[in-house]
Amino acid sequence: MKKLKLEEFRKMDNSDIHMVYVLLDGIGDLPHPDLKGSTPLSHAKTPNLDRLARNGAIGEVISVGKGIAPQSDIAVFNMLGYRFENTQYVGRGVIEAIGVGIDFKNGDLALRGNFATVNDEKIITDRRAGRNIEKEDALAIAREIEEKLKFSNPKASVVVAPTIGHRLIVRIRCDGVFLTPDISNTDPAYARIDGMGVAKAVGDYMEVEKSLPLNESDGAKLSALLVNEFTDKSLQIMKDSIVNKNRKEQGKKMVNSILLRDAGNKFPDVTPINELHAMQFSCIVDMPVEIGIANVLKMKSFSAGGLTDYEEKARIAAKAMQTQNAIYVHIKGPDEFGHDGDAVGKMQNIEEIDKRFFGTLLDNIDTSKVAVVISGDHSTPCINKSHSDDPVPVLISGDFVKKDGTVRFTEEQAKKGRIGLIMGADVINTAIKNIKS
Repeated sequence: MKKLKLEEFRKMDNSDIHMVYVLLDGIGDLPHPDLKGSTPLSHAKTPNLDRLARNGAIGEVISVGKGIAPQSDIAVFNMLGYRFENTQYVGRGVIEAIGVGIDFKNGDLALRGNFATVNDEKIITDRRAGRNIEKEDALAIAREIEEKLKFSNPKASVVVAPTIGHRLIVRIRCDGVFLTPDISNTDPAYARIDGMGVAKAVGDYMEVEKSLPLNESDGAKLSALLVNEFTDKSLQIMKDSIVNKNRKEQGKKMVNSILLRDAGNKFPDVTPINELHAMQFSCIVDMPVEIGIANVLKMKSFSAGGLTDYEEKARIAAKAMQTQNAIYVHIKGPDEFGHDGDAVGKMQNIEEIDKRFFGTLLDNIDTSKVAVVISGDHSTPCINKSHSDDPVPVLISGDFVKKDGTVRFTEEQAKKGRIGLIMGADVINTAIKNIKS
């Protein structure tokens, strides 16, 4: 097949393609002693993924860039075909703000937050405050902060919006002032580099950090000042909260700190995904950041149950092929086990996804007509408990795809596949070329 330039490729009509594109969040990993030196993917029993691998070609993906351990937002944008010059990216805070539908306008400051647990010396003992925070507790603390927190600047105000589990969005507004995102994070586990959130190598000892202006502009200085005031004053409000008094009595972790990262101050301006790929592209997503990405890219979303309703997601994805050319399905599970350092749990989750999602999908599609493309947004090695810059496998499967003799969807097999090493922004175009060849 003639190799086309990207501009020529985008002008093509891809309406004859039918593709289920699955991203397994944090699927990549490294050998782990709890799995006899294997990765969770290679140790897992995955007959359905094996069947798909035998019916296709495999390779490796660097989702964002060499040496970058990306967060899911920028990684997913890249895996959907979008390249950002670093300074063009608006930040995860804005994407999640859009995803949850809070009041946001250009010049506001939106940040992604974690409810966390700190001790009396403000040392972080759990970046996620036990991870599964009850919605009532999260909402109650958020309302307390909104009602009681007063900034030194009387024109400043805050919205605190809990989303799922330990996650929240913080929006700071200063009437008449255009705040800027050129500030550092207070979350010590992530650096903000030219608009992108990048995981840092951290140990067990972490403190809430001060936000620093990254340039000498008045906007950056004011933004950092307001973020630090929010951090300090919310710490005291949460310490005194009846919610935490009740949690202490119940033996639960304190929700007594908010770690902030990935500030942004403007709506993104990107090409809609259907225009970018010349096809009807839809999605099944659950998390606020994924919903935000879908809204930004003007991508049709299908409802398919909760986070672990794998059979329903598979059935809806298969049915979507009646009206859509492609459907992107984001499955969250593996990433959380990676962050928890639970290699056995991650392996078992992969086996569950293989049986319940991929098994159901294969029962409901015709692989002579529908391609299945599988990859991950990034690696989350259990030994690191954080995202890494390691490549992730990518599989393009279908009866019409030229086979390369690989038999499993694993990190090791990916190194031997015909597709080779590609960038995340090239995955969909590579898949289309392999489907059409």
